[in-house]
Amino acid sequence: MAAERQPVTNAEENKENERPTQGGKTGALGDTLGLEILQIIKESQQQHGLRHGDFQRYRGYCSRRLRRLRKTLNFKMGNRHKFTGKKITVEMLSDNRYLLLVLMDAERAWSYAMQLKMEANTEPRKRFHLLSRLRKAVKYAEELERLCDSDRVDAKTKLEAQAYMAYLNGMLQFENQHWEDAMKAFNKCKTIYEKLASAFTDEQAVLYNQRVDEISPNIRYCAYNIGDKTAMNELMQMRLRTGGTEGLMAEKLEALISQTRAKQAATMSEVEWRGRTVPVKIDKVRIFLLGLADTEAAIAQAEDEETKERLFETVLSECRDAIQGVREELKSEQRQRDVLLDGETGKVSNIQFLHSYLSHIKLSTAIRRNESMASALQKALLRQPQAEEDGKRGPRPQDLIRLYDIILQNLAELTQLPGLEDDQSFQKEIALKTLVYKAYRCFFIAQSYVLVKKWSEALVLYDRVLKYAKEVRNKAGDGKKSLKDLPDVQELIMQVNAEKYSMHAAAILDSSEVPEDISPLQVKESKPLSDHLDNFFLDPSLVTKHASLVRFPPDFQPIPCKPLFFDLALNHVALPSLEDKLEQKSKSGLTGYIKGIFGFRS
Repeated sequence: MAAERQPVTNAEENKENERPTQGGKTGALGDTLGLEILQIIKESQQQHGLRHGDFQRYRGYCSRRLRRLRKTLNFKMGNRHKFTGKKITVEMLSDNRYLLLVLMDAERAWSYAMQLKMEANTEPRKRFHLLSRLRKAVKYAEELERLCDSDRVDAKTKLEAQAYMAYLNGMLQFENQHWEDAMKAFNKCKTIYEKLASAFTDEQAVLYNQRVDEISPNIRYCAYNIGDKTAMNELMQMRLRTGGTEGLMAEKLEALISQTRAKQAATMSEVEWRGRTVPVKIDKVRIFLLGLADTEAAIAQAEDEETKERLFETVLSECRDAIQGVREELKSEQRQRDVLLDGETGKVSNIQFLHSYLSHIKLSTAIRRNESMASALQKALLRQPQAEEDGKRGPRPQDLIRLYDIILQNLAELTQLPGLEDDQSFQKEIALKTLVYKAYRCFFIAQSYVLVKKWSEALVLYDRVLKYAKEVRNKAGDGKKSLKDLPDVQELIMQVNAEKYSMHAAAILDSSEVPEDISPLQVKESKPLSDHLDNFFLDPSLVTKHASLVRFPPDFQPIPCKPLFFDLALNHVALPSLEDKLEQKSKSGLTGYIKGIFGFRS
């Protein structure tokens, strides 16, 4: 444990070893002692490792604080050579740090038990040591409760000690799978903390309400194991709303949900979609389809966008796992590349149609997620001036364009799913959705052009939006069901008309802007001083190191071209004849060559 110790400054040691006077008076005989038990352990846990789930670090902190408290109180357990056990009695309660000493003992044992619980996943034998440390923590909690029963301790500390003892006892019974005893202990703890929360202000009640929220899943889990079937639904809804439980319940709840869905999946043999019944033989797919309805209900009940996005990601992740299972089944078939099962009917195989069904769920969920994100961004665009005032970068139309691009890509993939090519109603539905999302994408492209003052491009795009909207209304007709789950096209048309009028006004104002008249004496020209020696104006740069006096290098200046000479007399000159020269040259041959050698040249 020496390697795990964190450096502690003298100021921190002195501050921890001071008397914790929260909640009561200390010092004089007859005064009541007070100890904020829950506040102390929560602050210590958050500051020393439990924020990141590091129970070993928190256990080391508890050991070091115990040693400092014993040294400060002169309450040592013997010396280096001999251990002498001492117990804190009621008569010794002249200082509330004696209560803190017992509390730190219980926290050290509990943190060691939680550390062993994490290690027991790979080493099951450590579970016995885990139960032993939990029993030790309960023993210290009982001693703390016994000490707090004294008249020297105030009522609030007594209630907190009872709740702390009930909490640790409930955890011990929970690990031993004694569900009734665990449920009684957790209910006692919950009742005490609820009473304490109602007796104080909202700021002081936050910690008590947080502890109540922590133990509520444990109570429902115990109720389910006792025989209350409705508790399972409450646990699943809580898991979906909060993204999973933490601590003691995390692994057990996940295992329970998987076990329950596996039992229900055993009775599920087929699924019906687009007028066709398909057998489902893969357990992973059965479990996913059974949990899909619960997740969809949680999405519909979600209050904020962050919760919705997390639930959408959960569905997409589970759907990808189910699709992977179907792909493995497809690979195991001998005729995996032969899509058609029957050449006469032209139907795809059941496993291929099941793959198309799961792909449809995945793509549809991705479209809904992106549409939810787009609606959140549209609301943020309305608050953009406020965001700019705060100095933060607000959303831009380009962010929405990207989302609608992804939606259109998902719709294109839906039309190519095997088994749905000849489904005319499905193809018409996808075509209608494509037109709607094209209109919205075109609208935000126009908005981005307006921001850079490209009025003509924006006007053309606004007209294209109206064209798409008109096509949507013509194809939808009087049926409102096809437009039920889509963005409102009529609202988009009204918004486009308003934006067109606003854009026209902005374009006119932009074209009619005239710069203000500026005094010629205040105009700084770019010409050097040598070019306007006859004109005076104020140029402060002339007295600096970078004064512009002359143009350097000098500009090119025009000069006359070099004259061209034409020889006109050449056409009238009679050249001498060279006929005789040519004839002599033609007569010279081998004979002439020989004569030349012997000197007989004429």
